[in-house]
Amino acid sequence: MSQFAQQVVLGLLLGGIYVAVALGFSLVWGILNIVNLAHGALVIVGAYITWDLFTRLHVDPFLSLPVDALALFVIGYALQRGVINRLIRAPLLFTFLLTFGINLVIVSLLLLIFTADFRSVTPSYSGSGLHLGSVIIPYIRLGGLAVALAMAGVLWAILNRTRIGAAILAVGADRDAAQLVGVDLRHIYALTFAIGAAFAGVAGGIISTFQSITPTAGDPYTLQAFAVVILGGLGRVSATIAGGLAFGLIEVLGQSAPGLGSGFANAIAFVVLVLVLVIRPRGLLGRLA
Repeated sequence: MSQFAQQVVLGLLLGGIYVAVALGFSLVWGILNIVNLAHGALVIVGAYITWDLFTRLHVDPFLSLPVDALALFVIGYALQRGVINRLIRAPLLFTFLLTFGINLVIVSLLLLIFTADFRSVTPSYSGSGLHLGSVIIPYIRLGGLAVALAMAGVLWAILNRTRIGAAILAVGADRDAAQLVGVDLRHIYALTFAIGAAFAGVAGGIISTFQSITPTAGDPYTLQAFAVVILGGLGRVSATIAGGLAFGLIEVLGQSAPGLGSGFANAIAFVVLVLVLVIRPRGLLGRLA
């Protein structure tokens, strides 16, 4: 029983990471109708910023997260306003190709700057954890879950309690009607993408604390963000939280199933994803009308 409790805790903590990764991806997809294939690369940019601040200035990785957010916000705004906005109304395939190209450019730049060597962030509390009976909760993973939930709360507040959020939701609902009432579409497009990129940067900073990073390490996170959004349902912050936590639990519990190991964790999770698509295509919590 204690082993099962430990697996559940680890699954929820892993799910928190998936929530952090998927929040920005879900926002961009839901509002701009862009499946951003460069999302994982932006996550890794945030990871490298955290690594650089930790290595050069000995900044605690969790204290560097606002820097990650600010840097990726600027990068995301510039990318959308200068490049992606030119194809914002193009068919989905064109935006697929464009964001895939952006992904290749970012990865190539990271390889040029940092090479392909593995990098890691190891604060003094790495490997430490909170002991609750026989259950151990790693401090870093617990901090990551707390940050992910805080990110979700911030995004919910932006979308539901600010004029900018109202404009973003209006554009997502009907961009032409939003433009007719005075919404600056180009600015809102860029702002939406920038917020998504900022969240990706924060997620990258969290990931760097427990996983070695390389320039090419971002692709799995794009795929996982896609799976989380599909699993939970597109259009609500709560859906992303539900999808991320469920995906993390499925992966971890799948590893402990008899006859299966860590190599089957992703396979099991994606099998469940396919079943959800067949049985409930709108996801666990569906999408707002």
